[in-house]
Amino acid sequence: MRTFITGTAGFIGFHLARRLLEDGHAVTGYDGMTAYYNVRLKEARHAALSQFQDFTPEIAMLEDREALARAVERARPDVIVHLAAQAGVRYSLQNPRAYVDSNVIGSFNVLDLAREIGVKHLLLASTSSVYGASPEVPFHETDKADEPLTIYAATKRAMELMAHSNAHLYRVPTTAFRFFTVYGPWGRPDMALFKFVKAILQDEEIEIYGEGKMSRDFTYVEDLVEAITRLAALPPSEENRQAAGLDTLSREAPYRVVNIGGGQPVGLMDFVETIERIVGKSAKRKMLPMQDGDVPRTYASPDLLEALTGYKPQTDVETGVKAFVDWYREADPALR
Repeated sequence: MRTFITGTAGFIGFHLARRLLEDGHAVTGYDGMTAYYNVRLKEARHAALSQFQDFTPEIAMLEDREALARAVERARPDVIVHLAAQAGVRYSLQNPRAYVDSNVIGSFNVLDLAREIGVKHLLLASTSSVYGASPEVPFHETDKADEPLTIYAATKRAMELMAHSNAHLYRVPTTAFRFFTVYGPWGRPDMALFKFVKAILQDEEIEIYGEGKMSRDFTYVEDLVEAITRLAALPPSEENRQAAGLDTLSREAPYRVVNIGGGQPVGLMDFVETIERIVGKSAKRKMLPMQDGDVPRTYASPDLLEALTGYKPQTDVETGVKAFVDWYREADPALR
């Protein structure tokens, strides 16, 4: 299988590309190497992938349609997995235009090229943030998702809606999956786990928002990759339509939304205590109120994912945090 992945220098794209390469597939990785966080970490991820002879890196921005088109033409992919995005809920309050450029315009370019070449399956990374502050838990794919609290969430929801139209008009089999707080080795420095471990080891304060009363459905990155790999082999069709109550296959298009989360939310303070226990050192805690755009909880229903693939994320937080801490301690200091 030839797979074109956007965002292979990013956290999740790196792990997915490595898994597919280990399984013997050819991967073209497209990434803009933006300076949102430490570019050395991104370069190190690509360097690790370049050890595989079937990995082809392409460095350019999603917004550059001509460069993207040339890369897709060279790759001739069977499957496109669109993971590249401007990430970060809080940064979207500071620089919202970056989210429109990458997540809307860039995503449209991916959709348009998938149409042109007629891929067998287009997979798109969305987010649990589209559910907003919904009081109904767990979050089901059929829940209303039209009250986003940040530009980040709004741009991801816009991508989902454009993808549905694209699938309807041009019959491009499309799966949009919604991530729930992904973590693990090679993670992003702007995410809580990375920031907490770094601060604790350097004897600095950690900032705990929402007075520590929030909870998150943490998803270990290898579980996420397993789910994506299984979904990639299941382009939405009438043949794999699920029973009423679980189905999100559109009536109008070969398009489906799937949560990727384990359905086991963990309290923020429990998460902090797990980190302290594994690092072997107590944190200096600075309790702060909820930030604009934050939600009190995320909580996935994994039922549709399990019905489709026979799988749901299952790595416990203790195991996942230990894997990250082990990686962090062994990593080149320049990557931190």
